[in-house]
Amino acid sequence: MQFSSILGGIGPALANPTYRLWWASNGLSTIGRWIYRTSVLWLTWNLTEDATWLGVMAFADVFPMVALSVFSGAISDRIGYIRVIKAMQLCYIAVGAGFTLLLYFDAMTIYLCLGLTICHGITEAMSTPPRLALVNALVGREELSAAVALNSATFNACRLVGPGIGGALLVLVKEGVIGADLVFGIATLAFVQLYIVVFFLPVKGAGGEGRITLELLRDMAEGAAYVWRNPGIRFLMFVLGMTGLFIRPFMELASGYADLIFGLPEEALGAILSTIGGGAMVSCLWLARRGRTEGLTRLCTHSFALLAFVLLIFTQINNLFVAIVPLFLIGFLMLVTGTAAQSLIQNAAEAEMRARAVSFFILLNWGMPAFGALVAGWISSIVGMQPTIAGGAIIALLFWLWAHHQGRLYVEQLETEKEPEDKESARS
Repeated sequence: MQFSSILGGIGPALANPTYRLWWASNGLSTIGRWIYRTSVLWLTWNLTEDATWLGVMAFADVFPMVALSVFSGAISDRIGYIRVIKAMQLCYIAVGAGFTLLLYFDAMTIYLCLGLTICHGITEAMSTPPRLALVNALVGREELSAAVALNSATFNACRLVGPGIGGALLVLVKEGVIGADLVFGIATLAFVQLYIVVFFLPVKGAGGEGRITLELLRDMAEGAAYVWRNPGIRFLMFVLGMTGLFIRPFMELASGYADLIFGLPEEALGAILSTIGGGAMVSCLWLARRGRTEGLTRLCTHSFALLAFVLLIFTQINNLFVAIVPLFLIGFLMLVTGTAAQSLIQNAAEAEMRARAVSFFILLNWGMPAFGALVAGWISSIVGMQPTIAGGAIIALLFWLWAHHQGRLYVEQLETEKEPEDKESARS
């Protein structure tokens, strides 16, 4: 069997040197972001030992996606993806440096942690739409599905590696070998290298080249109207919203779950996040190798139902070793749902609306878990972690009864391949 046949759709995407540079550097930065996120969850629990604070911190980190991702999409379409990414990468560096210095001088409090987390959330909200939409400027339409899936696979490989590194470093912190400031310092260095690499990426074809004006409000309204008028994209937004509200909050409460259910705060947290990341990485590699949009609508809805069912089973398990298989499946199915939806949205959206359409994907895929985690954190403090997460899984299964039949109506609209766009300038 030839090596190219093993790679499937991944090979042509990585053959593009510009995309390959972005893919590698963004992957290293994403490892840093997962080290950072794991460390913030650990820091919050160690400062408070309160599940409600975990929900508050998750809300603070992700809520800006709700408030700003559409704004970011409109700005990116207007002034260009690269300009926004450069500015936001500097903000990542500033937040990481803030955590590092406060911990070094032993000045960290839960409220300072909350303030920096809000800053990080704003940065994430502003940088994510252009980072996702940039793929379209780096590869051709025929490589898009594979490139989107490979990006997701890389993100989830980093979700596997990042918490693993972060968990190992936090164990060293617990044993007094290193300080927590060093953990955040390592994450910050990963942000620095991506800032440097962005200067070597092409600007032409990556969004507009205009200026920020009051017309941004009109651009945002046009983006919202476009998503709502497009029934296929609107359907995917409903699926993503339900995933964010009733399934994803488990991820934000993982540090409390690791302690209260498994009794292993640092070790179980790393195992939970890394195992989910491993399943997600495998799913995205499979989708990248598959390399086509045909059948993605059915995959999206079917994986949603299986995800809810497996999560329900997971809540009945109290042994970490036994929970490994369900956690792997949760990661696999969660990313089949999300990556399939993202590929379909990017395939169906018009070029001039793409960053704005992607921004609504981000709003629901990452913003809704903020609301879900806030409510789930409060409910879990009353009835417990397991009943709260199990209840969300049951509601998601009930939603699927509608989504299963509705999704069939939009297959042609979502999966039809558009005419390839001119990418010669990006390929050079």
